[in-house]
Amino acid sequence: MATPALSHIGLAGLAVMGQNLALNIAEKGFPISVYNRTASKVDETHHRAQTEGDLPLTPHYTPRDFVLSIQRPRSIIILVKAGSPVDQTIAALSSFMDPGDSIIDGGNEWYLNTERRIQQVSSQGLLYLGMGVSGGEEGARYGPSLMPGGSYQAYSNVQNILQRVAAQVDDGPCVTYIGEGGSGNFVKMVHNGIEYGDMQLISEAYDVLRNIGGLSNSELADIFAEWNRGELESFLVEITADIFRVRDEFGEGELVDKVLDKTGMKGTGKWTVQQAAELSIAAPTIAASLDGRYMSGLKEERESAAAALREAGLKEEEQLGGVKKGIDKKRLIDDVRQALYASKICSYAQGMNLLRAKSVEKGWDLNLGELARIWKGGCIIRAVFLDRIKKAYQRNPNLASLVVDPDFAREMVQRQAAWRRVVGLAVSAGISTPGMCASLSYFDTYRRARLPANLVQAQRDLFGAHTYERIDRPGSFHTEWTKLARKSENAGVAALN
Repeated sequence: MATPALSHIGLAGLAVMGQNLALNIAEKGFPISVYNRTASKVDETHHRAQTEGDLPLTPHYTPRDFVLSIQRPRSIIILVKAGSPVDQTIAALSSFMDPGDSIIDGGNEWYLNTERRIQQVSSQGLLYLGMGVSGGEEGARYGPSLMPGGSYQAYSNVQNILQRVAAQVDDGPCVTYIGEGGSGNFVKMVHNGIEYGDMQLISEAYDVLRNIGGLSNSELADIFAEWNRGELESFLVEITADIFRVRDEFGEGELVDKVLDKTGMKGTGKWTVQQAAELSIAAPTIAASLDGRYMSGLKEERESAAAALREAGLKEEEQLGGVKKGIDKKRLIDDVRQALYASKICSYAQGMNLLRAKSVEKGWDLNLGELARIWKGGCIIRAVFLDRIKKAYQRNPNLASLVVDPDFAREMVQRQAAWRRVVGLAVSAGISTPGMCASLSYFDTYRRARLPANLVQAQRDLFGAHTYERIDRPGSFHTEWTKLARKSENAGVAALN
């Protein structure tokens, strides 16, 4: 009896993302072995492979059989929940693996866990990649954006496979070798932080148009669809238009109005904000989006607060009605479009600056233009203006911020009047727009040559003797501010007498 041909690659972890990525690999012509601790998931994946085109996918039910079914040097993707399940899966598989084999973790893992595992498996002679995978279930099946970091040899072993299964755009597949260590996971984490910001900004645009503009869901669907044909063309704007069109199957109206206003999260946004703080990188738009999710979780408290403040005399309807009176809907829609675009530039600028700072700290040598390129397709933040971000970093790899790229700077200056009108209207109407406000504040702070930070530093020197620098002479200085203030005060009193 002939020995079955060995698979080119293996995948362990067959939840929907794992199944879809395995089927994507098989559909591109690469025989793949699959394994899951729960046998029913293996059967389900095998059945899908047969019904979706008799794809070259082989099911396995034990770690040993699974590992030994793959040609050497073996490359095994694991797609399980981040944390201890990854360690457990590595332990189950690695005892059957040989030096030179590779493990590729495709989950949303904390980058330091990846760096720990690189060291851990190297004692067995194994190679390791931490690979960000973006695009959700559909992306995994038909073409995701892939962000592999770690062993370059491990990447080289599967480069041809990853380039075929990744999303394809005009300038190549949406995959590149990111860098050493946990760089792939870190880049995916920041990608998700930018995603948080994008989603928050879109929700604020919706809130302003609905509550100040009085637009219906049908009108909103048409507006977002129109925006998706212009500078805001992106996956998130496209799906937003679709969401407004879905009717509620259990009652009247559209489903979006029946969705509870509490947003879930898995942790990558929080990690992004924590890393920004540790590296002293301002990321206010991303932080505002995270705060927005925290506030959304306080549903019962918000309902109680609304009632308490109405009782205290807050007249929401009057406040909102005063702003809505005489509003020019056409102008409002165009203003919100411009405000959304300018705010998004600031959000992406913050994410890119965080990536650059981490790259410098870790010596990863991240190529920011190439990262923008691989996000053009497959991933959740894919957008037409990512091509322009790519070109901005190609023009100037040392670009301090997207805000000062000549093309983006011109666009932000052109849009700032509309941006300020939208934020001002929202504030007057009592509608919170934390993301747009944070972006505008970031822009205004970044563009000012002199800030009131001189007063803050003087305060620090007064109460903590932290010293300060002067604008007119070199060195560090300390002043006895209180003593001199009293002396000045007493001299003034004496002069009056």
